[in-house]
Amino acid sequence: MVTHDDLVQGLKNLGIAAGDTLFVHSSFKALGPVAGGVETVIRALETGLGPEGLLLMPSFNLVERARRAETWDPQTTPSTVGWITEYFRRLPHTYRSDHYSHSVAARGKGAQPFVADHLRQEGYESPWDCAPWGKTYGLHSPMVKAYQRDAKLLMLGVDYTTSTYCHFVEVLYWHKLRAQEPTSAFPRLNRPALGAFWDQTGRLTRGMLAAAPCRQFSIRAYVDALLAEVEANPHPYLD
Repeated sequence: MVTHDDLVQGLKNLGIAAGDTLFVHSSFKALGPVAGGVETVIRALETGLGPEGLLLMPSFNLVERARRAETWDPQTTPSTVGWITEYFRRLPHTYRSDHYSHSVAARGKGAQPFVADHLRQEGYESPWDCAPWGKTYGLHSPMVKAYQRDAKLLMLGVDYTTSTYCHFVEVLYWHKLRAQEPTSAFPRLNRPALGAFWDQTGRLTRGMLAAAPCRQFSIRAYVDALLAEVEANPHPYLD
């Protein structure tokens, strides 16, 4: 049975440090038995980050696309991307961005202002934009703010099929394509292929957290490297 202290040590071994801003994709099931369940996992993450850290998780509403807007309430709509994220968004003092599809939840230093402006319209367009909500990957999106801050990404027991930052790469690449040809179609990228490229070439820390294989790396380095690769060599990655 894995304990809180085991998890804290495992996070330290993965390179998570006090004061970090950390975005977590997760599978609770992958961890195996944990004493105290999912609450222990979140407490361990917060212990590793300390009082100056900021913990971010996707809190997406990925029901059928046509039903996302009608089912959205930032206070009550469940997160559809794993039990850890749903437990996290329901905790007291967790703040959630107001976006019908791709909201982000946050706890820690500066959490409320970090996710407060997802209704704003400045920044990159994407296929997930839907008025009256703001740009999904606009300049005030929490995911873009995490990229700008050079936050860390922890993939806890999941593979690159969960890597939503590949969507941000798509958005940035589309922006560049449209600067050359305004009618360019949105580029759908193959996440496993991009992940294989990053595993081979990127700077990342790999290890185990309990029974869960994990990767930890810089969001900015990841996005920038994937974008450069797709710009230089698009065909292996286009779906």
